[in-house]
Amino acid sequence: MPAAAHTATSSSRIAVIDFETTGISPQMGDRATEVAIVLLEAGQVVDRFQSLMFTGAYIPAFISQLTGITNEMVRNAPTAVQVMSDAARFVAGAPMVAHNAAFDRKFWQAELAQAGLAAPHPFACTVMLSRRLYPQAPNHQLGTLVDFHRLPRTGQAHRALADAEMAAALLCRIQQDLRGPSGTGRADHDWLMQVQACPKAKIGRLLASA
Repeated sequence: MPAAAHTATSSSRIAVIDFETTGISPQMGDRATEVAIVLLEAGQVVDRFQSLMFTGAYIPAFISQLTGITNEMVRNAPTAVQVMSDAARFVAGAPMVAHNAAFDRKFWQAELAQAGLAAPHPFACTVMLSRRLYPQAPNHQLGTLVDFHRLPRTGQAHRALADAEMAAALLCRIQQDLRGPSGTGRADHDWLMQVQACPKAKIGRLLASA
């Protein structure tokens, strides 16, 4: 999908991102194969960005089995520099969210660095937030949490857009619960960062202070 231009920013705008990659660490030479971003404004999806990308890195067979993304599929995809430049323009100044953000943040930073671009965006993590807010969940994998909250599954798991859509739906549920029944509680990105950083033993006190 082509990137749309977003010249204005909003305190309620959040970009939910997901990468598919050749492995787990850009420090070990792994590269992105696909990126998707779902842009939320006040809890509503307002735009989407998705693209395969060509880096020249080999996709191992077990990764292709997991994601469905093959070396043949990315061979004619846009270059990573082009895709990441478009993605950076799409996100603009919006803060970001990912499920297991430590993973997606390092690929966001590494791929933008390859394109000669800065990556100042703060990341909140729906895994960490869910651990604070839903300790009763069977586990905190994305699919499990989607089923736990009876959220819709979208597309093929382990493809970037489907996973970004589900992470965005989970984030909206988290924000809804943080706002509470009255809808007046805090749910902005700064508050998400505070909630995820709070020790589990103190989360009740923090939420009561909102």
